[in-house]
Amino acid sequence: MIVEHAVLPVRPGLADAFEAAFAQAYPIIASMPGFGGLSLSRCVERPDSYLLLVRWAQLTDHTVGFRDSPEYQRWRALLHHFYDPFPVVEHFTPIVGDDLFAE
Repeated sequence: MIVEHAVLPVRPGLADAFEAAFAQAYPIIASMPGFGGLSLSRCVERPDSYLLLVRWAQLTDHTVGFRDSPEYQRWRALLHHFYDPFPVVEHFTPIVGDDLFAE
């Protein structure tokens, strides 16, 4: 399993619109092969900042399968205009910890 990590800096005043757009975008990513769940959290200290964690079966499910898909273009159109600056996305291999994606 791989965990994608991105801090999403949303332009000031657009948090509500971002959250509504993310709700529309969620089914896109959830339908992708290798997708294992996600968590989107809003920062308490900086309310225009969000933490996105996405669980993928393997790295290429995100970097190739999702990013090279036609569905990614819709995801991008819904969300990327909210970010300033554009977020850095990194991938991690879990070592120890509770499953943050458990329901």
